[in-house]
Amino acid sequence: MSIIDVKVPAIGESITEVTLANWLKPNGSVVKMDEPLCEFESDKATLELPAEAAGKLEWVAQEGDDLEIGALVARIDTSVSAEESPSTGEETPAPAPQPKEKDSEETPETPAPAPQTNYATGHPSPAAAKTLREKGVDPATVTGTGKDGRITKEDASKAQPAPAAAPAKEPAKATPTPASTSLSRNVERKKMSRMRRTIARRLVAAKNETAMLTTFNEVDMTAILALRKKYQEDFVAKYGIKLGFMSLFAKACAQVLLEMPEVNAMIDGDDFIYHDYVDISIAVSTPNGLVVPPVHNVESLPLHEIEYRIKALADKARDGNLSLDEMKGGTFTITNGGIFGSLMSTPIINEPQSAILGMHAIKERPMVVDGQIVIRPMMYIALSYDHRVIDGSSSVTFLVKVKDLLEDPVKLLMQI
Repeated sequence: MSIIDVKVPAIGESITEVTLANWLKPNGSVVKMDEPLCEFESDKATLELPAEAAGKLEWVAQEGDDLEIGALVARIDTSVSAEESPSTGEETPAPAPQPKEKDSEETPETPAPAPQTNYATGHPSPAAAKTLREKGVDPATVTGTGKDGRITKEDASKAQPAPAAAPAKEPAKATPTPASTSLSRNVERKKMSRMRRTIARRLVAAKNETAMLTTFNEVDMTAILALRKKYQEDFVAKYGIKLGFMSLFAKACAQVLLEMPEVNAMIDGDDFIYHDYVDISIAVSTPNGLVVPPVHNVESLPLHEIEYRIKALADKARDGNLSLDEMKGGTFTITNGGIFGSLMSTPIINEPQSAILGMHAIKERPMVVDGQIVIRPMMYIALSYDHRVIDGSSSVTFLVKVKDLLEDPVKLLMQI
């Protein structure tokens, strides 16, 4: 008998521990080499662990366990091959053919071959599994449209729980005297996911380790809304994607960040680190928490390319498929609480960056323009910044410059 220990592999320089999110193969099953065994949840992404050899799988760790790099996860008995029975290790003989009564009028039919499946078939992604649990839907009832039949987040969102069987009607009875109502006092304890724990730790560190302040301004969105309305159809026809607010805000911030490198800087010990490029982290809400993958070199990208990259990163984030490399970097962050209806907020800095811009909901308000009261679509914007790196005057100037570009987008497109 040859036993192979399956351990948590080294994942990244900053990752020392992972959580076993869920097993992809049952305990005692026979697995093939390179077949994914389980999924790990790290601080930044979800990763699959492939089998190092073929054989019978024996679990050592359980779902929900926190494991250090190098910790034992499972064992594989390589003396049991995929062709052998997982319980006895002996080959299972094929059943003898059973005689069948023939009908003179019956035409024999050749059974259709069973569809080819693999480990992914019918298995939900981590985000999809969470959605199915919340909706009370059995994954076995959902047809996966992802690669190799995997159940995606979109599949889970469309899935509906099976309707409850209607109770049989009974003869009418006299209404009993109602008993005293028993109020629920149940309490559920649920372990925080690794990503949620990491988010909590980083947010507390940002509050405790930075001199964080927030300054506000407001943007008249009339020109931006008119621009999108006038050119949206042509934009979609040429590039196949809509022109959103995020790309315009990202482009405006990138232009001002190059003019004001201190807002695009970060602190490292007793040194300031300045960048001659702008990598903007875009906050994306996922079932497991907020992630901030960066779009690199925003200052050099056209609007449609920014939209492509934001959509690709957001889709991967919500499906739990972001790689560690896609999570690295970022010199500045933008978060849009407006999509949830937020009117004003004070976003927390995404360390080690020094500033984050908060977008909010667009609301029509009475404004004074050229001595006249008019109704304008307005948005509050907020800049939270580390006062150790950025002076108050610089933070205010930054918002004023961004406001000026957004209220006159011709300047933004002409880069003046």
